[in-house]
Amino acid sequence: MSGEHLDVLIVGAGLSGVCAGHYVQSKCPWASYAIFEAGDSIGGTWDLFRYPGVRSDSDMFTLGYSFRPWPEDKSIADGASILSYIKDTARSEGIDQRIRYRHRVAAAAWSTEEARWHVTVETDGGAIHELTCSFLLSCTGYYRYDRGYLPEFIGLERYRGEVVHPQHWPDNLDYTGKRVVVIGSGATAVTLVPALAEKAEQVTMLQRSPSYIASLPARAPVAAFLRRLLPERLAAPAIRWVNAIMTQTFYQLSRRRPAMVKRMLRRGLERELPPGYDIDTHFTPRYNPWDQRLCVVPDGDLFAAIRQGRASVVTDQIATFTEKGLLLESGEELEADIVVTATGLELIFMGGIQLSVDGEAVPVSSKLSYKGMMLEGVPNLAIAIGYTNASWTLKCELTCNYATRLLNHMKQTGMRQCTPVNQDASVSAEPLLGLSSGYVQRSVHLFPKQGSRFPWQVHQSYLRDYRDLKRADIRDRAMVFSNPAGRRAPAVAAS
Repeated sequence: MSGEHLDVLIVGAGLSGVCAGHYVQSKCPWASYAIFEAGDSIGGTWDLFRYPGVRSDSDMFTLGYSFRPWPEDKSIADGASILSYIKDTARSEGIDQRIRYRHRVAAAAWSTEEARWHVTVETDGGAIHELTCSFLLSCTGYYRYDRGYLPEFIGLERYRGEVVHPQHWPDNLDYTGKRVVVIGSGATAVTLVPALAEKAEQVTMLQRSPSYIASLPARAPVAAFLRRLLPERLAAPAIRWVNAIMTQTFYQLSRRRPAMVKRMLRRGLERELPPGYDIDTHFTPRYNPWDQRLCVVPDGDLFAAIRQGRASVVTDQIATFTEKGLLLESGEELEADIVVTATGLELIFMGGIQLSVDGEAVPVSSKLSYKGMMLEGVPNLAIAIGYTNASWTLKCELTCNYATRLLNHMKQTGMRQCTPVNQDASVSAEPLLGLSSGYVQRSVHLFPKQGSRFPWQVHQSYLRDYRDLKRADIRDRAMVFSNPAGRRAPAVAAS
């Protein structure tokens, strides 16, 4: 590998990495590329998470690729189906042949003199290799894969049962007929509870505070209608656009009319839960809708488990673990054979790759994000970060498409570097991910910032990004195209 040069190096072989492979080979057929994957298999998040009931938290018609529409009827799909879809997509286009497994990118050092990245890669047995590339496209997501978040629980060492984190679910865990406590109230917890309740004696979701939860049909009626009405070549994009617009509309309504959305969500809970159920305590959050990500349960499966008595919700604080379970601050003790700590994720930027430019380490947390996909002052680097309020893939595809537009523009004009540069001193910095969720707030110091105005502002809007990333000219005042000194054309800022 040492001495090898690639036009494009894609980091990560998950949902985003396969998407990037498609766009590079279809839009830039002239470019040599490879996908480096730290693990030993394809799929990313959908290969990592193996806990019972794991499923999408976005509809598959937008989480799937536009270039290979989701073929099934289910809008909310299980993890195994999603993983199979990713693998089939990679196989059908030959992208799987470009993946190098057990290749972890440890560092990337940009050389302006050479107009290329010097990349350090760790392979099997800790062997270190180096290669160069002209453009780096990070598709690592932002979850830390080696561990999830686990708070410090008092007395945990006294507990005689089994403690499991969803990110490291044992293949041989038997919970049949067992008493299970799931700690958490986010997407993972509300997915686990009904799945575990199918075999467990009793499942309790223990939460410090509630989340907003809404029931949606597992099979989308709109998608079924459009498929009956239109030929497939028209139905697939129509379904994608309808779902994207509906999601965006609900998000905007939540931000502008939170009281109205709260009433809508509550009416849905009243229909799903038993008469007299304490909705105020267990399902009424202290924050507004979409201050944190909204949880979706297909066909109300969580509520069905509660109605049937197979699952329950307790809202309280943990005082300490005991030998038999958990003692709560209210004085109640929950006995459990298994405790599942669905306590959240740890985030990491670009998989922990150490970035430097001309010998200087890149202070990522002080950099602005250009169009939510590049870093201020860092050349020839794009980062696929999806939406927090909609499907990940919607933004990922726009990012990958934009990156190939940059690559083709540089090839056509003879330029070798593209660098976002902030020349507006009035732009102020704000957090990149606009959620108050604990997993975001714990890691905010690791991520770049967004700016107070375009192109440094992150819209969290597919409609606006579609215009700005796919339809608009890539040349603007903030994007500087250049060449190494003494090579071809001088640096120029696009007007």
